Amino acid sequence: MASRVTFIGAGNMAGAIIGGMIESGFSPDDITATSPSDDILAPLRQRLGIQTATDNAAAVAESDVVVLAVKPQIMREVCEKMRDAVQARRPLIVSVAAGLPAATLEHWLGGELPLVRCMPNTPALVGAGAAGLYANAKVDDAQRRLATELMEAVGLVEWVDDEALLEAVTAVSGSAPAYFFLMFEAMEEAGASLGLPADTARRLAMQTALGAAKMALASDKPPAELKRNVMSPGGTTERAIEHLEQSGLRRLMAEAMTACADRAREMADELGKR
Repeated sequence: MASRVTFIGAGNMAGAIIGGMIESGFSPDDITATSPSDDILAPLRQRLGIQTATDNAAAVAESDVVVLAVKPQIMREVCEKMRDAVQARRPLIVSVAAGLPAATLEHWLGGELPLVRCMPNTPALVGAGAAGLYANAKVDDAQRRLATELMEAVGLVEWVDDEALLEAVTAVSGSAPAYFFLMFEAMEEAGASLGLPADTARRLAMQTALGAAKMALASDKPPAELKRNVMSPGGTTERAIEHLEQSGLRRLMAEAMTACADRAREMADELGKR
């Protein structure tokens, strides 16, 4: 029997996942999205043909999977209001909310529930996301496969066995699109200073990043070897890479990602106490 999936929240991330699910073979009839406002739900209903509802508890009562896709700041209130319905149904819970520990979410929902935490990133909006997933001990193999299917609908999925590693996932992929956007910004500015039109420099930088990522994903060679393959002794690429290395790029990236992971831990502590 098909799994019935309800999204609590109907924002951009929920819409992206739902769209990917339908493209990968899920029936719109088995998908529901909820929001207090039908103005938010109507475009999803019209575009994707899914079910919609303004009553979270009623939607949960018919669900095998509940995806929590509301802002962390309102999650406690949302969870507590549908606690009885969740406890009666005991669906798989999948949270895509940043920073909220599995134990905290499970407690707000009444406890003893299979729960998967997911750290997605914004390229999921264009079907090119990367997500880290963690399952608590109550998630069985079938539920784990189902959570994988949901998130693979919008990109790559990697599982971690320790929930604390989701903070590292945040640093490596969750927040990382912004690192690359900063790189594009810097390359556009540098290209313009070298005489290119800014929009030309921007497009060249973005297409090159896309091509490099595709090459790396398609290759069994590590990035260090792919880098060496582009560098001719005494050539232009070697000169640029040497400058980046000598200027401390690796140290800067390590420090930035550590700061990101530290802030993820702080947010988990702050949100868990609310």
